[in-house]
Amino acid sequence: MRTFHLSWIAFFLCFFGWFSHAPLLNSTIGPDLGLTKDQKILAFIASVGVTIFARLGIGNLCDKIGPRKSYIYLLIFGSIVVSASSFVTTWEMYFVSRLAIGVIGASFVITQYHTSVMFAPNVVGIANATSAGWGNLGGGVTQAVMPLIASGMLAWGFADSELSKWRPAMFVPSAIMLVVAFLYWKYTQDCPKGNYVDMPEERPQAKKGEKSLFMTAASDKRVWILFAMYAGCFGMELFVNGRAATYYQTKFALTETAAGGIAALFGLMNLFARSMGGYLGDRFSKTGGLQGRVRWLVIVMVIEGGALLLFSQMNVLPLAIATMILFSLFVQMAEGATFSVVPFINKKALGSVSGIVGAGGNVGAVMYAQYLLRSGSSLEECFMIYGLIVSSIGLLGLLIKFSPEDEASAIAEQKKLEEFEKRLREEEKNNLSNDKGTAVAL
Repeated sequence: MRTFHLSWIAFFLCFFGWFSHAPLLNSTIGPDLGLTKDQKILAFIASVGVTIFARLGIGNLCDKIGPRKSYIYLLIFGSIVVSASSFVTTWEMYFVSRLAIGVIGASFVITQYHTSVMFAPNVVGIANATSAGWGNLGGGVTQAVMPLIASGMLAWGFADSELSKWRPAMFVPSAIMLVVAFLYWKYTQDCPKGNYVDMPEERPQAKKGEKSLFMTAASDKRVWILFAMYAGCFGMELFVNGRAATYYQTKFALTETAAGGIAALFGLMNLFARSMGGYLGDRFSKTGGLQGRVRWLVIVMVIEGGALLLFSQMNVLPLAIATMILFSLFVQMAEGATFSVVPFINKKALGSVSGIVGAGGNVGAVMYAQYLLRSGSSLEECFMIYGLIVSSIGLLGLLIKFSPEDEASAIAEQKKLEEFEKRLREEEKNNLSNDKGTAVAL
């Protein structure tokens, strides 16, 4: 449980730092650096696009050195690049800075890897979903909190002007990342038995003559179907996180603070929505096996696309907020449902599978942003088109199949867990009876 809580806290901070520029881009960062609309969109694409490669690499790194060291290194790197972004003065420097910051988006893969190896199959769906959901809150909370931090920096005299207040604000998430890196080093371990460095036999690795773990994962078509499906849910969440505040500012003429507060509601659904998706994936598996998890994922993604389509048609602010929350509920349940399936694709290559599927979210976000940039369409038009695309992608899940051996293995693991839990309950009952007998004797 220490690992569970520290992994989602680390994830939260990485996402907070990753999206820390988004709510300040139009009001302060853009004017301060003289950025054009296209440059702002390109900066978003750079920050999200580089994470594709970072996630592929970090999944493989987890298999090699373990999630504990991987997270510590990533948090330290994130602290450096987020604080360094406050010193940029030109568009070129800003573009490079956003590229570097995008690497910390790979934190998601480490979190999912770490909770997957720490929790049993009957609860791994909700464990993965909850840690990821609470971590994802960072992308929403930053929408509301970073404008307040920036304003506080100006009020406390750490900034010279309204336009430069964003610069000292970047040191806040940076400092907290360093604190969490220390806590992760001190209070977590790679797997339930300990650290890989002390138990090399526990570390996933390919035997001589076998394909590498990454190639094993990459050659499985189910991995690429989940890659596309994750592009349809997490990719859309990334896109909306980066554009929601701007959407409300431009369409409804709201202030930076008001737009940021409403945009934060989208991320706040992570408090329970992603957990619900993982929990229901676990529940569907009890009656439908591994295919039950897949069917639940298909259902929730098709509904997600419909909710996005509905949101795109709202022209009244209260209705826009209500439908955005509805869409947020299903997009995050779809994410939780996806990673209730991932741990059962290939347990030996779990890091590589998680990395490839996780990268799919960033590919989706880049494609959505590229279409917005090149088509000249409004955000409302884009959301309508994306809603249709997401529902179509959701149907791809019907192509994911598990072998009878996989299903039998999952059932055997479930029975083994049930027997273990039954034995624990009996031991607790016996201990309670003994304690009562001792009390009577005394």
